[in-house]
Amino acid sequence: MSHSKERHEKICLNCNAELHGRYCHKCGQENIEPKETVWGLITHFFYDITHYDGKFFSTTRYLITRPGFLPKEYLEGRRARYLHPIRMYVFSSAVFFIIFYSMFSFNMLDRKREKKEVEDAELTKHSLDSARLKALGNAKNSSDSAVIEDAFTIAMEPYVAKLEADTAGKSEEWKENYRKKLERREKRRKERYSFNLVNPDQKYRSIAQYDSAQKKLPADERDNWIARKAKHREIALHARYNGNQRAMLKDLLQKFTHTLPYLLFVSLPLYALYLKLLYIRRRQFLYVTHGIFLIYLYIFTFIDLLVYFGLMKIRESMHWNWIGWLEAAVLLYGVWYAYKAMRKFYGQGRGKTLLKFFILNTLASLSLLFLFTAFFLFAVFKF
Repeated sequence: MSHSKERHEKICLNCNAELHGRYCHKCGQENIEPKETVWGLITHFFYDITHYDGKFFSTTRYLITRPGFLPKEYLEGRRARYLHPIRMYVFSSAVFFIIFYSMFSFNMLDRKREKKEVEDAELTKHSLDSARLKALGNAKNSSDSAVIEDAFTIAMEPYVAKLEADTAGKSEEWKENYRKKLERREKRRKERYSFNLVNPDQKYRSIAQYDSAQKKLPADERDNWIARKAKHREIALHARYNGNQRAMLKDLLQKFTHTLPYLLFVSLPLYALYLKLLYIRRRQFLYVTHGIFLIYLYIFTFIDLLVYFGLMKIRESMHWNWIGWLEAAVLLYGVWYAYKAMRKFYGQGRGKTLLKFFILNTLASLSLLFLFTAFFLFAVFKF
């Protein structure tokens, strides 16, 4: 309720209904003087802010500390004292993804590229050193040795400069250990299978060339519809990125991560269906009721993950490895919270709740895998 002066006239200015109090029983508008002072605007502003904050923080407190309490309150009709779950979901998901995108940018691909350049420089320098020693062993006189030394010094200059800039201030022992580490890493990388979506050595340079080649083949040897679409996309990506897989991967991951809010939105009614089937004999729980329960669970998950990401960043920046135990505790609390919320809200015993909790999470994991695949393919074909 505002602190503005109430009108003496008992006719609603909004819908012309006859009034029997301060508020209209038809449209809900408050019957106050339409002319408002500057002080009235200021007080109204602060009242709305503090009223919203009060609801938000009290709702958040109950959400974190009392699993299953808020959806049960909503089901029983006690709603005015809490922030509406839809409003809270929209707000919390927006805050979560803003922080998520700011914390996990894909500049890490650029950092990996810089790291790889340093590694390549170290390995190239090592190879040149080996070649230099072999060439010096075959030198016939001191004049040949001097020429070889000068040639290899010039050849190694850019690699030496790169390594000196990267290892400035490091001890010789550290540099030697670093070199051995890079050699082992390079050996493992050569043994690993590498997948390239953008193939620089692809056979067809244009979609028209590929389609023409397909038409020349017998009908039973042509690619099917899915293979043709995939090949068309591969050719288009090659033309766009000119075989630069790193740039393609960076754009693809950015496109995919920006579909995550939609993925969660799609998963919610699907998980509500699973809950409906698991509690099909509990007729007092409607499909929408399961959705409300999941909305509150999603909101808690956003908060839990934000705490986890915050602890992770503190550990990485301060090098406090002991914080890893807190990170594990936060994740474990999230799992326990989901189980406890199910038991509290649906009112069943430990055994039944644990069994249904396991079934729900199994179905949710399989569904999430399918949704991730579907949204990733959508990103591949649309970015």
